[in-house]
Amino acid sequence: MKPISLIQFLIEERRAGRVNAELSLLIEVVARACKRIAVATNKGAIGGVLGEAGTGNIQGEAQKKLDVISNEILLEANAWGGQLAACASEEMEDPQPIPDMYPKGNHLLLFDPLDGSSNIDVNISVGTIFSVLRCPDGISEPKAEHFLQKGTTQLAAGYVVYGPATVLVLTFGHGTHEFTLDREVGSFTLSRRDILIPEETGEFAINMSNQRHWEPPMQRYIGELLAGKDGPRGRDFNMRWVASMVADVHRIITRGGVFFYPLDAKIKSKGGKLRIMYEANPMAFIVEQAGGAATTGRERILDLQPTGLHQRVPVFLGSKKEIEVATHYHLVADGAHG
Repeated sequence: MKPISLIQFLIEERRAGRVNAELSLLIEVVARACKRIAVATNKGAIGGVLGEAGTGNIQGEAQKKLDVISNEILLEANAWGGQLAACASEEMEDPQPIPDMYPKGNHLLLFDPLDGSSNIDVNISVGTIFSVLRCPDGISEPKAEHFLQKGTTQLAAGYVVYGPATVLVLTFGHGTHEFTLDREVGSFTLSRRDILIPEETGEFAINMSNQRHWEPPMQRYIGELLAGKDGPRGRDFNMRWVASMVADVHRIITRGGVFFYPLDAKIKSKGGKLRIMYEANPMAFIVEQAGGAATTGRERILDLQPTGLHQRVPVFLGSKKEIEVATHYHLVADGAHG
């Protein structure tokens, strides 16, 4: 069978009435920008892109040179295309308006330009995460509050993982699909259509070094997994933890599993570790469209009403049955379930 390119796939989605021309073009622009980021990450030390940039982002985290480069690539690529009213980045405090010299579109783009950037220097997979929303009617100069839409309103979400292969995973709310960058041809090619995450899994991903800070229901759940076949779950589980969300989620999209960044005593005052607009919502949309589940440990992520552009939340996502068990334990501990 002849391979299907991303552009061909987007045209087919347009013909099927699942996306409009503007959204289709926007995804093409984002994919093209991600190809440039892939080139920069591939060069590594010889490209002069490793190490600290000497700056901090809005969260006060040290930025890597590639964080800054990736942010600039995405902003520049999306400025002139005419598909966007504004975009927002995890690396910037406020949304970036589209310059007046360019036409404006009806979409809002949010992105984490380089997720897992602490792993760049040791050559572990990093990635880009993005989410597309509709700009509210009548708003020509979108502000932060116009981005604060529930995850259920997302028009599209995706991530690109820069690993041994550069892979784009994308949803428009009609299934989750994977495209692999063919470096010789220079285009993304459909490699898996309608991905399904197995409901059952024996693999979990969590930062065990935070265990002493977790809430009791999280301690209970992970304790049962670690007890293996001699414990209440009656089977053995394996642990994986890359500490690059894109890589950890991509493993789940590929073969199942669960990923947790629970609330703990260290991050309780912040509400969680991961950002709802740039990480939790797009990943929850992608995972749900692949038959998985995504909660905060207490409620569905996509149902949350965001209150801030850089708001953080706990994240539980992946194979449905395990997410249900972990969430149930939290609700029981809260007295919400018997």
